[in-house]
Amino acid sequence: MIKIYHNPRCSKSREGLAILENSGKEFEVIRYLEDIPSKEELKQVISFLGIAPEDLVRKNESVWKEKYKGKNLSDDALIDAMIKHPKLIERPIVINGNKAVIGRPSGKIVDIIAH
Repeated sequence: MIKIYHNPRCSKSREGLAILENSGKEFEVIRYLEDIPSKEELKQVISFLGIAPEDLVRKNESVWKEKYKGKNLSDDALIDAMIKHPKLIERPIVINGNKAVIGRPSGKIVDIIAH
């Protein structure tokens, strides 16, 4: 099942959702700002993405700059920060099976749902 971690206020996330809607494939929308992922779920998403937790953090968010910037945080602490402040999570994330992409640029979404 294809999943998208979606923030309706983000234009890139809306663009990613439109790609999925137009694909004709079944998918699940996870509005992660309201339905915040558990620590295990977020670890699994990071594993599917094949990146370090730090690479999933939106570093231009004010909460990052105010609370975390410049600190030497462990992977665990970074994941905890994203759970506490889910707007720190890059978006959109599309998962297909055990593979995932951050939909920036949106062409990455087309690639992952083509398989």
